[in-house]
Amino acid sequence: MQTYVEDMQPGWNLGNSLDATGDERSWGNPLTSKELIDAIAEQGFKSIRIPVTWGHRMNDDNKIDPDFLDRVAEIVNWSLDAGMYVMLNMHHDSDWIYNMKTDRTGVLDRYRAAWTQISDYFKDYPDKLMFEAINEPRFDEDWGRDTENYFDYLYDLNTSFYQIVRGSGGKNKTRPLVLTTITSGHTIDRLRRLKETIDELKDDNIIATVHYYGYWPFSVNLGGATSFDDQAKGDIETTIDRLEKVFVKEGIPVVIGEYGLLAFDDDIDGVQAGEVLKYFEYFTYYTRLKGITHMLWDNGQHFDRNNLVWNNPALYETIAHSLQGRSSNAKSNLLFIKEGEDLEDKTIDLKLNGNELVSLKIDDRQLIKDKDYRLEGDKLLLLKDLLASLLDGDLGLKAKLECSFSSGPDWAIEIIKYKTPLLLDVRRTKDSFMLPTKFNGDRLKTLEAVYLEGGNAGSPDWTSFKQYSYAFTPSYQYNNIRLTEDFLNEIKDDKEVLLKLHFWSGEIIEYSIIKNGKWIEGVSSQEAPGQNEPDPTSTPEPTEDESKDEEEPKEPQETKQGDKSLLIWIIVIILGVIAATALIVWSSSKRARTVKK
Repeated sequence: MQTYVEDMQPGWNLGNSLDATGDERSWGNPLTSKELIDAIAEQGFKSIRIPVTWGHRMNDDNKIDPDFLDRVAEIVNWSLDAGMYVMLNMHHDSDWIYNMKTDRTGVLDRYRAAWTQISDYFKDYPDKLMFEAINEPRFDEDWGRDTENYFDYLYDLNTSFYQIVRGSGGKNKTRPLVLTTITSGHTIDRLRRLKETIDELKDDNIIATVHYYGYWPFSVNLGGATSFDDQAKGDIETTIDRLEKVFVKEGIPVVIGEYGLLAFDDDIDGVQAGEVLKYFEYFTYYTRLKGITHMLWDNGQHFDRNNLVWNNPALYETIAHSLQGRSSNAKSNLLFIKEGEDLEDKTIDLKLNGNELVSLKIDDRQLIKDKDYRLEGDKLLLLKDLLASLLDGDLGLKAKLECSFSSGPDWAIEIIKYKTPLLLDVRRTKDSFMLPTKFNGDRLKTLEAVYLEGGNAGSPDWTSFKQYSYAFTPSYQYNNIRLTEDFLNEIKDDKEVLLKLHFWSGEIIEYSIIKNGKWIEGVSSQEAPGQNEPDPTSTPEPTEDESKDEEEPKEPQETKQGDKSLLIWIIVIILGVIAATALIVWSSSKRARTVKK
């Protein structure tokens, strides 16, 4: 079975299509076409996972819509005809399977009915079709909680599935079957309990599966984990080593049925592009080293299903090459040079991974060693004369430096001219609050939020560094940084929050916000632009709700007292001026009368 699994490498998921809880197109993807399936096979993928949600296609008697079964079979047939292995599963049915703790019998009846029909329909298909019992089964809102009951529920699901398929005749007697853990997680307890079930079944045609989305803070850009550092790398090694020890070395093959980064679901730019490539390179390399097959989770964000091209060709090239060898990269794919600074040679730390740097070019210009750059071991020095020739004109991206190596895809380094970003004061309602920002060529890395009086603001409270997309999102097109309503709802009223905005250039800018009801006031730590300077932002005008429907917040009592004191002083000064004027007039009149006399 290990050879079978290795022949599946690499795999791809047809995500957010047949698993959508409406129809096949309800989650934004087009109808799956034969052209798409053929294109995936042509890209070198040896297997395809077809996630399917069956529950809403079953009637009250638990009968699956026969037309839908035919549609699933059509896509399975295309995939087999393209030469791929096929993994067919129950996917978001985990949502109703969740109810086992309150309706164990009803859930099992429905689950068994589904697999009885699926097994019978496909029983004569070749063994390149495998069945996966259930996707990410869970019985609690807390994805990390384990109880003995939860392990019992999953045991019932896995063994019921096994008995139904094996008893359905045809090729199902020996068809490869895929079993998973609670939530398809990879903690040691969950892996051991799955292994106990597999050992009990005494069947050589069983595959273990889990999902992997990386070291969680890195995967979602949270907690300041913005780079593929030793901790993110170590998480891959620890997880894969654990899978190897529990399963592979014991003769049980493993398929990581989904892998990627969680941030992709909210924003493909949630994790910086160069760090994404380093993550995928190392994950692909290390799983290959341990004999573990993986299947890329793609819900439409990676392979364009209309135009049949990769949205990020560099990602695909990195994955494809890492199946055979190592790719090279650098500490960063960004090189920031500040406007007006004394220009010096810039050093870039390369991660060669056993390869050699063979050439550098910018557009069609081949760079000349010792004139444009020097190479000292794994350190690349870009000489200042070269940099000076690139930096004329506006701020922003000035050049892409293509580094070519003896093996693997090129590594592109963006050379960026910038100056310190500028943030302005603003006052808006929390449903549309954004910080007016002139990025000046720079890019936002992460954001911290703390109360001025102490403590972290917003969730999670264990870190001051907030999560990309959940708490904040930059818009370089519209010159703002949006703070989400979710984040703003979490912060306390009338408590000043200090934001620290970290940029990829290394710049850190402080900014204060305070919430008063529905209104948020933001105050920049920077000086506002001069009167004759152009408006550095294009922040939208207040919405109709803000200008008409929103009630102005009551001012704090301290502000009222301050305004009252100011008014008293103004009155005193005015009265003083009047008195002085009257005295002058009286004195002048008196002198005039004296002279007249």
